[in-house]
Amino acid sequence: MGTNTSPGKRSPVWLVISLAAAIIFWQVVADYVVRNKFILPSATDTFAAFLQLWAGGTIWVDIWTSLMHFAIGLFLALAIGVPIGICIGWFEKVNRLLDPLIEIIRPIPPLAWIPFAIVWFGLTDFSAGFVIFIGSVFPILINTYEGFRSVPRVFVEAGRMLGCTSSLSLIRYIALPAALPHLAAGFRIASGVAWMCLVAAEMFGVSRFGLGQKIWWYYNLHQMDSVLVYMLLLGFIGLFIDYLFRYGIDHSLLRWRVGEVN
Repeated sequence: MGTNTSPGKRSPVWLVISLAAAIIFWQVVADYVVRNKFILPSATDTFAAFLQLWAGGTIWVDIWTSLMHFAIGLFLALAIGVPIGICIGWFEKVNRLLDPLIEIIRPIPPLAWIPFAIVWFGLTDFSAGFVIFIGSVFPILINTYEGFRSVPRVFVEAGRMLGCTSSLSLIRYIALPAALPHLAAGFRIASGVAWMCLVAAEMFGVSRFGLGQKIWWYYNLHQMDSVLVYMLLLGFIGLFIDYLFRYGIDHSLLRWRVGEVN
């Protein structure tokens, strides 16, 4: 029987073996099965295109632009989604007032807002950030709402006995700490949705630069090796952002889960 190993302690050798096997399989399929660089560029073709784009320098502008769009949208989602989620989760009258509006707007796909984003903000960073905000605000809002609705009643009563007599003090010292796991889950979900909305917004012309915009640009030029370069960049950067957020959440908001209680 094999020993159980936690994901954080797995040997990096298996990661290297997995990636090497995938690259070899990709190269063989592209060279000997597909044999068409437009349909599937090989790993070596893609790496050569990456070196060329790296030397050109525009790749850094696109990465920076996409990260800026991502940050704008996610910051707005946090700044608006968390307070509204707290209000509808804690105050029943606010919930009754806002719930119908939220449930009408929430099913509208973020891409449907692209025409208004262009009309309102033009081809600017805020236009792309607005589309990302629309996609990421509802996971944060709903998870915040669920977190506050699921606070045990005994916590609230204990807080009142210990001196938290106002709603503000109960939210700050009782409900918010109890709801942090839900907030953390909503934030991680929102970051993934935001990254997907980023690509869609940039591909549909909301921005003149960015990783998603360049995918469409190089597709129109029939340079599929460059398209794959930007697709892989999206994957690796998205993975890095997810790990960064996971580490930050676990070691700040949820320190008690990893044993850091001091």
